Amino acid sequence: MRVRTWFATFLLSLPCVTVNAEITVAPFGKTADGKPVEQYTLTNANGLTAKIITRGATLRSLMVPDGAGRMDDVVLGFDDVAGYESERNQYFGCIVGRVCNRIADAEFELNGETYQLEANDGDNTLHGGGAKSLDKVVWEASLPEDQPDAVEFRYFSGDGEEGFPGNVHFTVRYALTEKNSLAISYKATADLETPINMTNHAYFNLSGAGADTILDHVLQIEARQYTPTDDELIPTGQVADVQGTPLDFRQPTSIGKRIEQVDKTASIGYDHNWVLDGQGSGVRRVATLSHPSNGRVMNVLTDQPGLQFYSGNFLKGQQGKQGKTYAHRSGLCLEAQHYPDSVHHDSFPSIILVPGKTYSQTTLYQFAVKP
Repeated sequence: MRVRTWFATFLLSLPCVTVNAEITVAPFGKTADGKPVEQYTLTNANGLTAKIITRGATLRSLMVPDGAGRMDDVVLGFDDVAGYESERNQYFGCIVGRVCNRIADAEFELNGETYQLEANDGDNTLHGGGAKSLDKVVWEASLPEDQPDAVEFRYFSGDGEEGFPGNVHFTVRYALTEKNSLAISYKATADLETPINMTNHAYFNLSGAGADTILDHVLQIEARQYTPTDDELIPTGQVADVQGTPLDFRQPTSIGKRIEQVDKTASIGYDHNWVLDGQGSGVRRVATLSHPSNGRVMNVLTDQPGLQFYSGNFLKGQQGKQGKTYAHRSGLCLEAQHYPDSVHHDSFPSIILVPGKTYSQTTLYQFAVKP
């Protein structure tokens, strides 16, 4: 065991310690089956603070300033492990996979073999399936020697877990940079061909978690097209233009301006995959979210081909951190990923990871203020 890894492990036995000038670690309780959960806190020189727990490698809190310098927590979450294990949790802040988003009919075929998954969204699989999907397991954490501003989370998923083939080693790093970016880097390797599509499912509200709406936020998405879906939100395989539809966010647009036009559709609001411009050009800005009244701005940068924008349509007034209520559409998700149900559409960018190759993804949430 490396000395630094041993030291970090030793520190976890203490109530709360500073690992270095920017990272602290403390216990965060136990799961229902008795597994310890830790919380890592990252703080940069500007006072931005991110808290990530080992259950689900979950972003639990993100404190950022507004235009007046006021710090607020802008992501939804819970104060204890029990909250994350309860039915109140709608994938708040977690890493999702092996395959995020939907897989039609909870099955897919690969190399002539059919793999049956758990149907946890009607007849379909959502966000990897059941009790062993990446959002529900406890990850191992350590401080990487080659990146002092980061925390690394690791999970080994055995062959057949949640129905997927192959032994897979997952790694996710969170880093809080001095440029006020929360950077999330993902990697995976496998010993058999297997589909991999990961993302973070944080719910944002730039007024602060517990504020009553995100409809007053302004959103821009760098995408001329999207993937239409059927009545179960499964892509049809087509790619359509956003022009002339309520999904056209090429110019900054209030989220509430046209949402009524998609209220009575299968998505019950915004819950769509945008086909991002600039694919193949590496990490680039793909979206900007802003709050005009308090000046907070969040840019999303990624190397992924798709972005799922979800407007919190199923938030139901559940109680979250500090007793605050998460009302309908009081949080939104901007999930960088490959397209939903890619395993059934050869025309979509492939999500099949082959042995000897490494799945990788980089996404940044970069914060700024407007005067």
